[in-house]
Order: sequence, then C-alpha cells, then structure tokens
Amino acid sequence: MSKAAPLGGSYITKTTVITAILTVIMGALLLYRLVFGLGAVTNLSNGYGFGLWIAYDVFISTAFACGGYSMAILVYIFNRGEYHPLVRPALIASAFGYSLGGMSIMFDVGRYWNAWHLFLPGWANPTSIMFEVACCIAAYCMVLWVEFAPAIAERFAPPKVVAILKKTAFIPIAIGCLLPTMHQSSLGSLLIPAGYLVHPLWQSNLLPVMALSSAICMGYSIVIFEGSLVTEAYNRPSEAHMLGKISRLISGLLIFYLVVRWGNLAYAGKLGLVLTSGKYSFFFILENLLFVLPVILLATQKNRVNPQLLFIAAVSMLLAGALYRLDLVLIAYGREGWHYFPSVGEILITVGFVALEILGYIVCVKLFPVLSSHHPAHGKGSHTVLRAPSAAATTNE
Repeated sequence: MSKAAPLGGSYITKTTVITAILTVIMGALLLYRLVFGLGAVTNLSNGYGFGLWIAYDVFISTAFACGGYSMAILVYIFNRGEYHPLVRPALIASAFGYSLGGMSIMFDVGRYWNAWHLFLPGWANPTSIMFEVACCIAAYCMVLWVEFAPAIAERFAPPKVVAILKKTAFIPIAIGCLLPTMHQSSLGSLLIPAGYLVHPLWQSNLLPVMALSSAICMGYSIVIFEGSLVTEAYNRPSEAHMLGKISRLISGLLIFYLVVRWGNLAYAGKLGLVLTSGKYSFFFILENLLFVLPVILLATQKNRVNPQLLFIAAVSMLLAGALYRLDLVLIAYGREGWHYFPSVGEILITVGFVALEILGYIVCVKLFPVLSSHHPAHGKGSHTVLRAPSAAATTNE
C-alpha cells in the first residue's frame, strides 16, 4: 500500500489568495442574509422555494462530493486495493463538499434559528423525504471527518492513536458506504411528489435510481478531474494508468443510466416530447449529449490512458450530472406565472462556497498526508516514486 505525505510548500499563493477573498465576500453576504433575511439576498418566492443554493450546494455539490463514496465502494467493498492512493484525496474533497453543502442548508431555511428542531423527536417528521436527506447528510458529514481522522492523527498524534484509528476505520467506512446510497437516491425521490411541476421529460418514478447512478458516475469523474488538476498544478507524474481503469466504470454506469432514462421515456410514451418541448427539448438534448460524450471518448483503451481525453470525459460527465440536477430543481421545475433567476448575492455566495472548498483542499494536502508519495505504476502492486513538486508549481498554485 502506498504511503501518503504532506505536500508542503507555501500556503500563500495566487489560488489561495483569490479563494480567500471570495470566501470573505461570501461571509459578508451570509452575515447580511442572517440579519436582514432571505429576501434581502435571494430572488426566492412562493413559486420557487428552491433556488440556486439548494440546486447547487445540495443537489449538485453533494454529487460532486461523491468521490469518497465511489472510491470506498471500489477499494473496500470490491477489494481493489491498487486504487488506495486515490482514496484520501477523494475523501478530503468529499468531506469539504458535504460539510459546506450541509452548512449552506442552514442559510437557505427561513427560520434558521429553528433548524435544530430537525433532530428532536417531538419536532421531526420521520416520514418526510427531506427529513431523511437532512439527517443522512448531517450524519455523513461527521462520518467523513471520522474517516479522515487517521490522516490528521498521522500528522499530530502518537503512533498508538494512529494504529487505533486505522484498526477501527472499518466502522465509519461501512457507514460511509451506506449513507450516500440512501440520501443520493432520496434526493431523486424528493422531486417525485412535485408531480406535474416537474416537466415530463424529467419526472419519473425511477428518479431515485437515476439520481444515485449519476451521482456515483460523478464521484468517479471528480476523482479523475481532481487528479488531473493536482498532477498539472504540482508537477506530479501522471496517474492516467489508474484513472483510465476507473474510467471504465464511468462508461458502464453511464450506459446503465442512459438505458434506464430512455427506456423509461419509451415505456411512459414520452419520446415524442424530446423534440417538441421548446426550451426543455434543448436542455434535455444538451444534457444527454454531455452524458453520451464520455461513453464515446472512453470507448477504447488508447483513449482511456490519454490524460487529456480522460480530463475532457470527466468534465463532460460532471457538466452532464450538474445540468441534470439543475434541470430537475430549477429549469424543468416551476409554476405558471412564477419566474426565478438567482440574484447576484446568491451567485456570489455559491461561488464563495466553491472557493472555500478549493482553499480547504489546498491547505489540507499541504498540511496533512493526503497525496501519496508512492503509487502503483502499470503493474499491480508496483510503485513509482513521485517527483517533488517544482518550485514553480508550489509558488503558482
């Protein structure tokens, strides 16, 4: 098994300064929202109770953060230990993604001071899909940080503490494989009761299956996306040999998703709506083209070990999954007479959450043993020593 090590280097770089500034702007706007209410910052209305914050920070961001979940299934459930070097980078990205997504919900509810009622039996509604999603995400946030505890302990704690954490790691890992399966499928279920408010091209009783399968795809895609960026930013050897193998899973899951999606449309007699629904047809076709592109790009072994094509395929999959969720929650959802477009404040706060996640990721990989110092080469079990990050990469990132 490869050993991880802190990346080191300066914490003050162009990227960290920019993300810190965006985070400060977000903090100021959130304070303004807490004092003056939702209406002072957002364009939410009685017709659109869900806005950009729910669409991105919950539906999209948590799917982006499924890298840790997807890799845990691959490495620990299917016992593919050769991919272990990719687990910690995926895990810390998931921890930040889910934590910030969960935090954003607190700012999106009108009476945020009553949010704690959710966890009290006398106030909670255990038959609600929202209750399951909220509790599940809250629990998973804690589980992710417990899973990451060995990395923190390796940096600061005695070896005995590290050994104990590693011996008991199977418990949070098992729980961590269960919880996302529940709430990612439930995020799909959340739109089923909306009925006719969601356009027929998206409304389906199979939404839980499509939401979960696309989230797992997005999890593997974000691993490729982040791995490619880290390789480029810190002048590390390419991990295309490992990422290429993972990309085969993306292709298989995407084919499954597309068969379910189009098969359901055909069974429900909705295929005629694909070309006759105006703007909805445009977004539906664009979304599906983005889903199909990775399948085409990753069809051959030669393409699967090409870093550029891997990156393009991953970006296409992430955009497809994001657009699918944006369509479900905002574009294909609505009541007659109501319109919604996010305010500048909503956009800046969402950008700020993304910036905070990037900032946190960079700090963590430099401070804690997240990135592997050795990782398998083309042969299973063989190892290649990583080059030290160049001064330019350390300075510019």
